Amino acid sequence: MRARKNAAEPDAVKTPVAISHADKVFWPDEGYTKLDLVSYYQAIFPRLAPYVKDRVLSLERCPDGMRGECFFQKEMPKGMPAGTPTRRIAHATGGTSTNYVVGGSLTTQLALVNLGCVAVHVMSGRSASPRRPDWVCFDLDPESGEFAHSARAALHVKEALDELKLLSFAKTSGGRGMHLWVPIRTGPDADDVLRFAESVVRRVADAYPKELTVEHSIAARKGRVYLDPFRNGFGQTVVAPYSVRLRAKAPVSTPLEWSEVKPSLVPSDFNLGNFLRLKRPDPWRDFFKSRQSLAEAIKRMKTA
Repeated sequence: MRARKNAAEPDAVKTPVAISHADKVFWPDEGYTKLDLVSYYQAIFPRLAPYVKDRVLSLERCPDGMRGECFFQKEMPKGMPAGTPTRRIAHATGGTSTNYVVGGSLTTQLALVNLGCVAVHVMSGRSASPRRPDWVCFDLDPESGEFAHSARAALHVKEALDELKLLSFAKTSGGRGMHLWVPIRTGPDADDVLRFAESVVRRVADAYPKELTVEHSIAARKGRVYLDPFRNGFGQTVVAPYSVRLRAKAPVSTPLEWSEVKPSLVPSDFNLGNFLRLKRPDPWRDFFKSRQSLAEAIKRMKTA
């Protein structure tokens, strides 16, 4: 295990929930512990909070970090604090329902980290009206594994959104991909948002067929960047801005200025070990002040 500077000490960090096995190493190569992750989320929570407040969460639990297995859990797990907010949602197929955790408080966030939740996965609708998203998400996945291809794809998608007079916000996915989010006024159903996103990615892929694809089959992508609209489907989730990912170097899903979206960017340069020290300004500070009419954008698309 590599030695680290300024490692968080269990007795020096005060948290609203008890942290078990605080010194458990989640990232062996870097030496980052569960407590390092707790300390990060406690410090960054003012920026994370707007994206988890009143949102249904899907839990990716990795109790042994990089050394162990991960599993997804939708039902609120045992061990959460009394009074943890939840929202019961019926499955689309009917018959059963799930009691999801609802984000928004630091106590909830740190309790989830204590249970091994490294990344933060959120739905696009608030818990009171989960079928009414207030953002559109485009997930760009490079079949090549090269972030440079994601960056170029992001600029193509931005160009299409600009033509529809939609302001978009970019962030790293925490891996080799990128996420583009468009804040919208609450109103359209998740199915309508998904159809809109599908129309956008088809249009962009048709314009750049050698670089981009909407083929769901990996074999059919042939090295191109997959433009994935399906994060917008009801019940789907996406990694929140400022979420840490359980990957080598512990990268952070980092909001970017559009001027930073370049093929030369190295996403893992923003990571658990250095993110707070970088003291980056928040490129998404006006995200929720920038809600736009999806209905107007759909009209523009029909006449374009």
